[in-house]
Amino acid sequence: MNGETGVLLSKRFLARFGERFAAAARAAGITPAVLHLPEEPGASLDPAACARIEIAYLTRDWRFSQGHYRAFGEALAAAPRLKWVHFASTGVDQHPFLPDLLRRGVRLTSSIGSNGEPVAQTALGGLLMLARGFPAWWRAQRRRAWAPHPPDALPRELAGQTVLVVGLGVIGSAVARFCRALGMRVIGVRRRPGRGEEPADEVHPPARLTALLARCDWVVLACTHTPETHHLMNAASLAALPRGARLINVSRGGVVEERALVAALESGHLAGAYLDVFEREPLPADSPLWSLPNVIVSPHNAQASSGNDARSAEIFLANLERFGRGEPLANEHGQAQHA
Repeated sequence: MNGETGVLLSKRFLARFGERFAAAARAAGITPAVLHLPEEPGASLDPAACARIEIAYLTRDWRFSQGHYRAFGEALAAAPRLKWVHFASTGVDQHPFLPDLLRRGVRLTSSIGSNGEPVAQTALGGLLMLARGFPAWWRAQRRRAWAPHPPDALPRELAGQTVLVVGLGVIGSAVARFCRALGMRVIGVRRRPGRGEEPADEVHPPARLTALLARCDWVVLACTHTPETHHLMNAASLAALPRGARLINVSRGGVVEERALVAALESGHLAGAYLDVFEREPLPADSPLWSLPNVIVSPHNAQASSGNDARSAEIFLANLERFGRGEPLANEHGQAQHA
């Protein structure tokens, strides 16, 4: 590459990973001209700076600052030389500026794998809290009531129960390993055949999902949200579960038909759910999911972990080296993907 390459980065990223960034740029044969969004949230980057951007990295500090997030999208739209955008998140489908980038042929990569273990640990935490009856203890605690589980309603032991994990990527595979360590039987569903040792006792294609549901005490959703998985768990699939089954969703809200889920929980057919994602986010204050006694809600935060930024940065920086050398990029998405 000749001349300088404009790279849009947050100051926080540069403060933490500046030396590693400089080393990666050297390895890539790139002379970076680092650009930052204005400090004031929502203030726009000037047109001359936007015209220099070739690479951009949407880090979490900008993603979760509404003003900076909006300014980031505006900067990309005004960047005629933009070639590649990396996202600290695992998926990229939620960004409103994405269609424009795809139309322009901008390459898009994400940090798949950077938060897999934290999400899997959170999913397991939700499963364990439901399995051990924590919601009943919480309700008693709020009443200041000493209320042990009654002898005729003791929690079932997890060993020997069957869990269906939909999606055996980084998150789903970690969930499967955790569940097997608890003595559970694990059935996995994945689109593509696995390579090497499987994390589950059985692995089936998505076409087998409906037939598998009748065997399951638990369903953990760890798949991507695509047209094929939209409302994968609907009234019919929830009804196919045995009465008393429980659901964990750490994928995307659109994978579950929320109205059908509420009905299954209210009827008691579904004994409980841990939900980190929802069809509308933030979850509306009038949603019945907030107050159902057998539901645990978290604010799309299952991935929260102090180590995510470093893992995501390493994925970006390794890709920066590949980009400079003209090699395929890891975790590339969308129509802009290079073969």
